[in-house]
Amino acid sequence: MQIRIATAAALCVAGALCLASSVEGQTRDAADHWVSTWATSQPIFTNPPSGRGGGRGGQAPANSASAPSAPPRPANFQLPTPGTHGRPMPPNVPASFADQTVRMIVHTSAGGRRVRIELSNMSSGQPLEIGAAHIAIHKGDGAIADGTDRVLTFGGAPTCTIQPGVLVVSDPVDLQVPPLADLAVSLYFPQDTGAPTNHPLGLHTSYIAKGNMAAASAIPDATKMYAYVWLSSVDVSAPSDSFTVVALGDSITDGQATTTDMNRAWPALLAKRFSETKSAQHVAVINQGIAGNQVLRDGYGASTLARLDRDVLSRPGSKWVILLEGINDINLQGAKDGPGALTAADLIWGYRQIIDRCHMHGIKVIGATVMPEEGVWIATERTESIRQRLNQWIRAKGNFDAVVDFDAVVRDPQKPARLRAEFNPGDNIHPNDAGNQAMADAFDVKIFN
Repeated sequence: MQIRIATAAALCVAGALCLASSVEGQTRDAADHWVSTWATSQPIFTNPPSGRGGGRGGQAPANSASAPSAPPRPANFQLPTPGTHGRPMPPNVPASFADQTVRMIVHTSAGGRRVRIELSNMSSGQPLEIGAAHIAIHKGDGAIADGTDRVLTFGGAPTCTIQPGVLVVSDPVDLQVPPLADLAVSLYFPQDTGAPTNHPLGLHTSYIAKGNMAAASAIPDATKMYAYVWLSSVDVSAPSDSFTVVALGDSITDGQATTTDMNRAWPALLAKRFSETKSAQHVAVINQGIAGNQVLRDGYGASTLARLDRDVLSRPGSKWVILLEGINDINLQGAKDGPGALTAADLIWGYRQIIDRCHMHGIKVIGATVMPEEGVWIATERTESIRQRLNQWIRAKGNFDAVVDFDAVVRDPQKPARLRAEFNPGDNIHPNDAGNQAMADAFDVKIFN
């Protein structure tokens, strides 16, 4: 009897210790103030739509047959050489992964004392097995800084299986993440993954190696990829006054025409401005651009209206959205007259939907004027007329919580329908590194205070 009582007492003590440990962990988690310091949008593609490039495939909306088709690309149209200013490296995403590790490099905005990641299997038709996951400070060429490697777990386990369509958040780990730092996120896939959920315009080098190299300090002889697979977000535990600004847009926001591995897209440059401004060092910026994206219709990924909850409203710490969308709607749906042709009123309705839904969640919206594109084969007098009417509405007082006039910043003063020559990489629509810097400089940082 005494043995039974002693055993029961021991079990009670052990249970109390487990409970105390659990409560302590919950209290610590509850004290964390999470903000997204980096994120990327993952378009869902099925059938490639016709029209202007800037993305990969997509599912056309049910009523797309009634809309006029966009003019085809001219036969003599040429893009710059991959890897140069104006055209990023090709994504090089494998058809699947099996017994392989991928190490992806992400550039933070705000810093924090703890970190976690989000993995999304939204576009896959099969479960995804994660055999190992690590995060560390990147020191260059796929190598990690000594003493910074951390094992990521999921519900306390070092492995997990993500079902189709599911997003999984890792357990947080202690790691002092500096602002404007490069992190290395390493994922090992022991079994065949099938087609990866990915963001094709990565603009950062990722490293693929055979076997489980998630904990390796370096990955020699790696295959290089220029895309993100399954990685949706990196969040940090930051001071209580920290928050996230979401850059929501298309290929211009995504960074098309900026230099690979240099963090020259305007959202990254805006984050740099915040970091250098004492009163704004608590502000994070995440890039939720999808090349070819439209406000109203699916095509190059889900429409802005369809992905708003996933890419904005669910991001931890979101307080502001910068909306730069519409040029693809204009070009793909408004280039020609006819049944279903886009009007400025259609886009304004879409903008109002985004503003209203953000306001429901206490998120303010900055409207960015749509930039010039004269010289693009698809541009017509009608598309320019829609753009001008749309910009007039964006600039009007009271429609947005604030406005940034990108059009005024990048247009040629002598030919306002064209990009300034020094900002034009040659495709007449995507600003180059210098143009993205001018866009980042156009913000009044005091707005975010």
